[in-house]
Order: sequence, then C-alpha cells, then structure tokens
Amino acid sequence: MPEPLTPHAKSDVVHAYRAYLQAMADGDTQALDDLLNDGFTLTHITGYVQPKAEWLSQMRSGQFTYHTIDEHSLTVDNASGNAHLVGKIITDATVYGTRARWRLQLTLDYAHTNNGWTALHSVATTW
Repeated sequence: MPEPLTPHAKSDVVHAYRAYLQAMADGDTQALDDLLNDGFTLTHITGYVQPKAEWLSQMRSGQFTYHTIDEHSLTVDNASGNAHLVGKIITDATVYGTRARWRLQLTLDYAHTNNGWTALHSVATTW
C-alpha cells in the first residue's frame, strides 16, 4: 500500500493545481508548458484525448480561451506514489468560437520531480 502524502506534499500539489488553473485563465502557455509533463494529455468532455503540444498551440491561436475559472472544491490523495487530485470548477471559456460557462470536474495525476509536482494528465467531465 502506498504511503500517504504528507500535509506538505498535499499543499504543494494544491499549489501546482492552482498555478495550472491560473495559467489557463491567463492564457499563459509558457507557464502551462512548464507545469505539465512532456507526455501530458488532456481528455476533454467529448472524450478526445489531446496531446499537450496541440492543446497549447490551440490556446495560442485563440481556439481555447479561458476567461475565468472559479474553484469550487478539491481533494488530493495518494495514487501509487503519485498524487491524485479531483477538482470541481466553473469556467467561462470560448472553445472553437463558442463562449459558455462549463461546470467541470478535473481529475489530474501529479508526479514529484526535481522541479516539484508535475501534472501527468487531466480528464475533464461535467458535474
């Protein structure tokens, strides 16, 4: 059975997650590139699994614009030595030209590296 995450590790994961949300809202693709593992994928509510480079490219071109992101809840647990975070947000976003408010549950796994906690992948569903 994996060791539980220390309170300090949980705090660091929450900080990394909030930096991820802030970078999305700011459209800061450089910060996102730094926060996300090279093999990071984002699974959209449609089920499409999008590689990091494609998602960041679409953000830079304006196909994904996050106007605001409001955090509603989050939990962090241990998952085989990594951290497993589930957060509920409401985001005002324009996706492929259509602006809407989305109630999203984001499930992310984080790995600890020499640079801190790095997101491995994210799965978005609605709530």
